[in-house]
Amino acid sequence: MKIKVQNLDAAAAGDIELNDDIFGLEPRADILHRVVTWQLHNRRGPARAARERSDVARTGKKFGRQKGGGTARHGDRRAPIFIGGGKAHGPRARVFENSLNKKIRALGLKMALSSKARDGKLLILDTLEMANVKTKLLQGSLDKLGLTSALVIDGESVNNGFRLAAANLHKVNVMAAAGANVYDILKHDTLVLSRAAVEKLEARFNG
Repeated sequence: MKIKVQNLDAAAAGDIELNDDIFGLEPRADILHRVVTWQLHNRRGPARAARERSDVARTGKKFGRQKGGGTARHGDRRAPIFIGGGKAHGPRARVFENSLNKKIRALGLKMALSSKARDGKLLILDTLEMANVKTKLLQGSLDKLGLTSALVIDGESVNNGFRLAAANLHKVNVMAAAGANVYDILKHDTLVLSRAAVEKLEARFNG
């Protein structure tokens, strides 16, 4: 698959040949759903448990008379109605981590990349280097390219100037190729890859 390459000024910068085994697959909704669900499950933090009556270290001795004291009848200080007592029906400790086969995870990422390429929502930039690192200038460049909601992926590491300029731009996220994932790719309208990102992603799958 051949696709045009542009620069930040929206000018043509040649062509690039994309691997059809990565960018030319037919997306399957069931695979994408499985990977996104797996990602969101693993993003959840573990639920912290509350101490119940059996977990509270307080005396179990009956501290008052059964009758005649003018107060309610109680057995021990661990009852939920007392300050410091165990919580009744409190939350239990839960871990939400889930597992998914490596082949399915890799296939899901390929299909996410392919879906953007097939829908015309994939943009390849020659480089992310900026002569003048300013958010206003970067916003102008993105407007020229027609980008509003975009995920920008660079190679080994994100160009520092571009990262700083994009830090305050709404709906524009930047990450290195190693962090590319299905959820973030599908969440944004447009996927922007640098030449270095394409090389890194293809090496990731071919390696």
